[in-house]
Amino acid sequence: VQLVESGGGLAEPGGSLTLSCEASGFTFNSYSMSWYRQAPGKERELVAAITRAAGKINYAEAVKGPFTISRDNAKNIVYLQINNLKPEDTALYYCGKAESLSWSAYPAAQTYGSWGRGAQDTVSS
Repeated sequence: VQLVESGGGLAEPGGSLTLSCEASGFTFNSYSMSWYRQAPGKERELVAAITRAAGKINYAEAVKGPFTISRDNAKNIVYLQINNLKPEDTALYYCGKAESLSWSAYPAAQTYGSWGRGAQDTVSS
């Protein structure tokens, strides 16, 4: 299993970023996927999760609205679009693969792993 995040960078408050996570080494369209983030000095936290056919999507309460998770099963990529960036969105963003093949009506409750190296997103003026 390999997950490679990209698309991070330096952005100004109010701007937008789209993060990508390219997956390989497993049957991508069989697993829920997620995005987590870890801010300096804080624990890693769930941002969003999406089921294998994108039928169910969950967001952390703190990011509802500006964040959009999506996936392209033909390309084995999961995306995270972040609009209206705020300084508190500064973090290392990771994508994760569900550890179980089981479908869940609430993908945020699944256990995720196989983390990539992350994509750094820094929001500053």
